[in-house]
Amino acid sequence: MGWDISHGTNKFAEMRRTYGTIEALANHVADVLPAAEWRRLQPILTHSPEPFEVPPHLAASTAELLRKAAAHRRMPADWADQANEMADTAERAANRDEMWRWR
Repeated sequence: MGWDISHGTNKFAEMRRTYGTIEALANHVADVLPAAEWRRLQPILTHSPEPFEVPPHLAASTAELLRKAAAHRRMPADWADQANEMADTAERAANRDEMWRWR
């Protein structure tokens, strides 16, 4: 089981990740961002496994923080790739002024 995140690049225009992958990404992001910035991402990356939507303006700020985390020197390269890919989906939603959907 896992998340289907809108605005991805697969044939369904989604990014699919297991709950465990998102949990691991959240742990890495929490490790490299200052607490105040992590608190802004935490509701998204630790959401219960029920569908939810993120408004475009929050998707944009989420993308920015994910990119910052990805660029941190302590972020492992494979998790930086995951963070950047997720940031891409959030940015696409924001640029299209669409809800960023997690289901």
